[in-house]
Amino acid sequence: MFDIGFFRGHILLYTAKPPSALEHINSIGMRLRCIEPGTFRMGFEGEPLPEDVAGKPHRLNGDFDEKPAHSVTITEPFYIGICEVTNAQYEQFDPGHRKLRGALGFSREDDEAVVFVDWHDATRFCEWLSEREGLPYRLPTEAEWEYACRAGTSTLFHTGAELPDVFHKNAGQSWYPDAARGGPSEISSLKVGQTPSNPWGLYDMHGNVEEWCYDWYGPYEADDQTDPVGRADGDFKVTRGGSHSTELFYLRSANRMGMLPEDKHWLVGFRVVLGELPQTEPLPVSPPERYQRDVRQERPTVIAGKPDPDRPYFKGPRQYVKVPEGSNGPMFPHHNHDPALVACPNGDLLAIWYTCVEERGRELGLLVSRLRRGEEEWEPASVFWNTPDRNNHAPAFWFDGKDTLYHFCGLSVAATWGNLATTLRTSKDNGVTWSRARLIIPEHGTRHMPVESVFRAQDGSIVLPCDAVTGGRGGTAIWISRDEGETWEDAGGTIAGIHAGVVQLKDGRLMAFGRGDNIDDRMPRSISEDMGKTWTYSATPFPPISGGQRLVLLRLREGPIFLASFTGPNRRDPEPIWITDASGTERPVTGLFGAISFDEGETWPHIRLISDDGPGRQVETMDGHLFTMGFSNAEPGGYMSVCQDAEGTVHLISSRQHYAFNLAWLKMPPPASATHGDP
Repeated sequence: MFDIGFFRGHILLYTAKPPSALEHINSIGMRLRCIEPGTFRMGFEGEPLPEDVAGKPHRLNGDFDEKPAHSVTITEPFYIGICEVTNAQYEQFDPGHRKLRGALGFSREDDEAVVFVDWHDATRFCEWLSEREGLPYRLPTEAEWEYACRAGTSTLFHTGAELPDVFHKNAGQSWYPDAARGGPSEISSLKVGQTPSNPWGLYDMHGNVEEWCYDWYGPYEADDQTDPVGRADGDFKVTRGGSHSTELFYLRSANRMGMLPEDKHWLVGFRVVLGELPQTEPLPVSPPERYQRDVRQERPTVIAGKPDPDRPYFKGPRQYVKVPEGSNGPMFPHHNHDPALVACPNGDLLAIWYTCVEERGRELGLLVSRLRRGEEEWEPASVFWNTPDRNNHAPAFWFDGKDTLYHFCGLSVAATWGNLATTLRTSKDNGVTWSRARLIIPEHGTRHMPVESVFRAQDGSIVLPCDAVTGGRGGTAIWISRDEGETWEDAGGTIAGIHAGVVQLKDGRLMAFGRGDNIDDRMPRSISEDMGKTWTYSATPFPPISGGQRLVLLRLREGPIFLASFTGPNRRDPEPIWITDASGTERPVTGLFGAISFDEGETWPHIRLISDDGPGRQVETMDGHLFTMGFSNAEPGGYMSVCQDAEGTVHLISSRQHYAFNLAWLKMPPPASATHGDP
């Protein structure tokens, strides 16, 4: 006699008699506990969290994706591992994993939780165990996991409203393995079963390591559910339970996290379930966001009202960051910063940026706005990319000039940008749909933080700058792909300054300007004659920039190199630079300026403020702060991104505003003081 079951689309024959005792010990010594059917409330019910658990004021009412709380009924009993899968257990399936023991200092011993396993590794282990025993092993559904974790409780943790100190393992925001901000003291033992069990006899449901679940991640529904299995598809697989090196907020019973199925690192392992997967229909995929709806796909042949390239054109500033006040995830009005911009083949502009309360927080995700061709106003923000409870740091956009948009992003193991991998998605329909994200730099560490300065080199390769460090100085790396983004290689050298803008000179050399690592109190310039393997350094004529500021470099289609930067030394106490106006008079200005070079960065004969040159008026800059724009002042700071559309218009965004102009305007001398009176 045998039963037929289904797992990941495969038909499995279960030839063994299922266990019936309260506890079962299987063929590899794994102990499993029988969980009886029942009904529970899944999600966050709304009781404000204690301050020491929330950690931050915006988390006092839980996380947005834990709502609405809803009733869930589990109709069939299932067995679940009393502990997380250990190294000794996993390596009976995959002996080669032993070489990863102790990677970055974690999980050396037989009885420590196995880590550095992705979702596919975990499911293959379950399939192997199923075939070995003739019984249906699998990952728990998200609902089964929370039901088992709560074990009949309705409090924040199965221990109550607080989590005792014995569960705390390096609780906080970790920068490890960034040597500049973390160290060996952050390494914790991952030995299983060392903390008190929950009322149903399960260990390590709050902390130790996160655990893979079966489900695709997606928003909750308010209706009561029976045996739910998550969404029909998605970008991320659910993880649960929290881990070492994580704030207590993320260890709660209701908290939901997620990861790319191919991602693996030292925070995540899994436990198994013995029992057939519920045959419930999954919930449909989430509906498209605003920026994905009703997008014209045709390429424009004639654009009415396009600027004449021979006449100076300037427009702006126009605000593109439009986040509803009072939002508390996944959009946040607190801090919106670090944008990327691309001109789509259909004439639309897409801008993305990160939104958060604090830049190092696990809540940091990406928002997007579309400026549709022919429209004057940017649309309200939509959610663009948000790996659940992972810091999604440093986005970058690039258009290949044919039909494909590229989206690069750093992906943290948890909080901070000290341990980023790098992801890539592509779109061939003007940003409406995107390919599944690929981990193009899969190891989590430094030199993996994208900079919005991607370009195609003369040899056809794609050049992706990435910050080499997590602090304000120390330089920028470049990664190169010679096969249209399939594989990437670190060139090996380091540019002077972080957040570097990089261009290729006509003779094939690379030139980069950066922030920090200043030379003679000037912004540094780096030159490479070997595509980034080595660099030489010198001072530019421009003042250095500092915190809250990022420059851009762009080779314009007309040939010259465009620079946008800020007067120094910093946005809170700017010193002016001197420009020459239409009367031939030199006068001081402060803030955002643009410069043009016709001789490959040797001289910059045209320098002017990025401003409408009008009378002083109040305009919002980053996070809604005000500055005075006018004849002698422009935006004092922000991270910039730049692109040039098919008609030759240059589009420059700061952390909040959009400016559009052409080369003729950049070459036109700024107005003389006599035009406006004394500034």
